[in-house]
Amino acid sequence: MRIALAGAGAFGEKHLDGLKNIDGVTVTSLVGRELAPTQAVAAKYGIGHATTDLADTLARDDVDAVILCTPTQMHAEQAIACMDAGKHVQVEIPLADSWADAQAVLAKSQETGLTCMVGHTRRFNPSHQWVHQQVKAGAFNVQQMDVQTYFFRRKNINAKGEPRSWTDHLLWHHAAHTVDLFAYQAGRIVDAHAMQGPIHPELGIAMDMSIQLKSESGAICTLSLSFNNDGPLGTFFRYIGDTGTYIARYDDLVNGKEEPIDVSKVDVSMNGIELQDREFVSAIRERREPNSSVVKVFDCYRVLGELEKQLG
Repeated sequence: MRIALAGAGAFGEKHLDGLKNIDGVTVTSLVGRELAPTQAVAAKYGIGHATTDLADTLARDDVDAVILCTPTQMHAEQAIACMDAGKHVQVEIPLADSWADAQAVLAKSQETGLTCMVGHTRRFNPSHQWVHQQVKAGAFNVQQMDVQTYFFRRKNINAKGEPRSWTDHLLWHHAAHTVDLFAYQAGRIVDAHAMQGPIHPELGIAMDMSIQLKSESGAICTLSLSFNNDGPLGTFFRYIGDTGTYIARYDDLVNGKEEPIDVSKVDVSMNGIELQDREFVSAIRERREPNSSVVKVFDCYRVLGELEKQLG
């Protein structure tokens, strides 16, 4: 399996770290915004080709699939370009930043029959996998999810503290994780409401947001998001159910009494990004639909589109 990665930034390197653990996978091309730093990352990971033009990579005959870790605003157009070039594609979350663009990507995937997967990492984190297994076994039913997504980003920087060339978004990026996960664990979302705080004068985005969701099972979800939070950073999930309470912090899980739950045997790795990439590679090899295919996560973007209308 010969893979190209577009987006040699902080998250792109997380994928490169995961891909090197998967047997039979070679990263053959790396695409970045600026050539010199892209070449440096390529040298670090032993990647033979580096470029600033995705079209150069898509024209190569040593690329079977592409992972897109590029700015959100490019995702839909680039995913379609990959499939037009005959390449399987995994596009990092979010699939798109509009309902119309999400629909266009789905249509292209159905037209080409190529694997098109979206990086909804929460489906792969061992912590959330463990909860999902309990739900599927009938041992746990979600009554409520309380989720906090908190960052401190009053300046346009990435996870490595470097300047970003694009602006992140609480609704279309960060809320997408929880909207999809809630539906994955509790059923299709049938009601959704959102409020947002003031728009940042320079970034042009809301820095604080509150979202309420209800699923077909009757479960509810309260999601708080902020770029103003100067404290513990990240996303923290509290599952309140009929047989217990669980708190997930990325790949780790505890119960309501903060007692650790061993999730080390849930999958072959404790790294959610690596597990996500393993699913992408396996789905292509086995010619099957992956978990978090564009079809399986598509309804998340319907909900985000409805929330965007509410926010005006």
